[in-house]
Amino acid sequence: MSVQAANSVNVDLAMIKSRQQVVWGSGDYALIGTTLQIVGEMLCEAVDLRSNHRVLDVAAGNGNATLAAARRFAEVVSTDYVGALLDRGRERAEAERLPVTFQEADAEALPFADDSFDIVLSTFGVMFTPNQERAANEMMRVCRPGGKIGMANWTPEGFIGELFKTIGKYVAPAPGMKSPALWGSRAHLDTLFGSNATVVAERRNFVFRYKSPHHWVEIFRTYYGPIVKAFAAIAPQAREALEADLYALLDKFNVAADGTLVIPGEYLEVVVTRTR
Repeated sequence: MSVQAANSVNVDLAMIKSRQQVVWGSGDYALIGTTLQIVGEMLCEAVDLRSNHRVLDVAAGNGNATLAAARRFAEVVSTDYVGALLDRGRERAEAERLPVTFQEADAEALPFADDSFDIVLSTFGVMFTPNQERAANEMMRVCRPGGKIGMANWTPEGFIGELFKTIGKYVAPAPGMKSPALWGSRAHLDTLFGSNATVVAERRNFVFRYKSPHHWVEIFRTYYGPIVKAFAAIAPQAREALEADLYALLDKFNVAADGTLVIPGEYLEVVVTRTR
């Protein structure tokens, strides 16, 4: 690849990242994020997190894995590139009197030395980075040999994977952008983390529980950045079609028969052990 072409790719990735920051800074993801707290708790158990571990939460959002690790008396650094989300995590930590260090940081350029952490975590966060290989390399770099990387990633086949596809029908992803749901594929994880690690992955479900399908649509249209921005970017007629598609998707996955919404959302619980 020529230098000019490489620079073009870099500029595109930088633009994508800038747009993502705007997307995740819109709405109020923390309101939805807090409902996912159980995933962070389960992930800390999956990596066998100990009180003497130094822990990094990457793309931490409003801090689900951060708080779960801090509740286990570990030394925790919580990072995200959206400062407003870190502020929400900080509020939660202060409310529980948990000592956590919060720091704005890009998952693709973590400002920490090699081998700095025993455990590196990410729940539904690092999977949204534009440069997936770079993000995986950074997580490996800051994790010490013998340390573990724990992740929760939505699968391509699950509810959120299908939600991404539905949104993509109306707002096309940037050219060259890989699907975030690839992080929910075991084969892709093996490619990302290579021969210097062992990967263990288990399929699990986070169950979305809302008052009704209408309630889910109302909450996600108001607070979930990707959907907020999708509706804002398309014409009124297309908004009606997108809303109809969202209700069809909810109907496909909803297992409740009492008017409420109960949807098992499949994700991959991943433990990567750095071998060297």
